Amino acid sequence: MESALDYWQAKAALEWQVELGADEAICEAPVDRYELPDAQPVPKKPAPAPVAPPAPALVAGVFDPAEAAKQAAAAADSLETLQQALAGFEHCELKRGARNTVFADGNPAAQVMLIGEAPGRDEDIQGKPFVGRAGQLLDRMFDYIGMARNAPEAEKALYITNILPWRPPQNRDPKPEEIAMILPFIQRHIELADPKAIVLMGNISCQAMLGRRGITRLRGNWADVLGRPALAMFHPAYLLRNPQAKREAWADLLTLQARLRQL
Repeated sequence: MESALDYWQAKAALEWQVELGADEAICEAPVDRYELPDAQPVPKKPAPAPVAPPAPALVAGVFDPAEAAKQAAAAADSLETLQQALAGFEHCELKRGARNTVFADGNPAAQVMLIGEAPGRDEDIQGKPFVGRAGQLLDRMFDYIGMARNAPEAEKALYITNILPWRPPQNRDPKPEEIAMILPFIQRHIELADPKAIVLMGNISCQAMLGRRGITRLRGNWADVLGRPALAMFHPAYLLRNPQAKREAWADLLTLQARLRQL
């Protein structure tokens, strides 16, 4: 028979276990460990493998938006399929805030391809490049040398696009990474349209296609873009802010007209 001391010690031990949370027996009957074979150690669950940190978005071997653009552009075999590929390109943040993908306007068979910078408010709404005040001035400028975007003859027609197809917020300048991402589409656009001459309108166009800025130094000079002569000119929006520069713009138009006669 157990002594009272043994009883109170056992009771205290039980209460201590209850305070620790052991308020329920695992088995209904006690287990005699001496009658069991040598107990095998209970296997522990393997520790979960360490989770590798997420890879950066732009790393060789991981998804690269610029490479995706290059592949999509290269797969296009016509202006129509290139437009579809550009409209379906979902990796540029600018597209999320734009109403329309501004692809091009004018006659695709034109001898001259104009490359602007990026759509503004009016262009974003209408889905065409150069339709605002700057576009109206552009039309008047080229009308002086007998050229227009709606001319049916290739010799008198213009084909117009932009470096970026989507409007940047608050009409800010495109970022270098945005230009690099869309550049394959522009290069393929030039190859498919196959103009005899290119006009780069403004600093952003020169930066993208020539790798240089400084339109006041570049304007009026010819360069090579994908094997085609390219002339840098002031953007019409710049001329609206600086009317005194229209004299240089007129000289550039005459330079273009003279060069086209030689092609």
